[in-house]
Amino acid sequence: MAAKDELGRAGEERAAQYLTRHGYTVLDRNWRCSQGEIDIVAARGGHLSVIEVKTRRSEAFGHPLEAIDDRKRRRLWGLAFAWKAEHPDLAHGLALRLEAIGIIGTDPAVGSLEHLVDVS
Repeated sequence: MAAKDELGRAGEERAAQYLTRHGYTVLDRNWRCSQGEIDIVAARGGHLSVIEVKTRRSEAFGHPLEAIDDRKRRRLWGLAFAWKAEHPDLAHGLALRLEAIGIIGTDPAVGSLEHLVDVS
């Protein structure tokens, strides 16, 4: 596995742990379909959250959350609706929301973490 992939997976693991500690129920991780991949799908407080995780070693190329532009948000919405359609039993009655977690540090387990609850 490439170093970039390892960094990303470590960031996703940290994000999942963070979400669980903050009352989310992680329903799915690294879900794929023809449109792409969702890092984390979680539920909390009447919301079904599709969560994009961006991990960077530093801010040399900008803050990780800056990578979530309009094009990325449109793609995430499409993925969110596809996931919801494939999992009607888990998604029933929950409002969809896009969230993002940015992690900065050479070790994602201890790097700084920022969580944006609504990036729509």
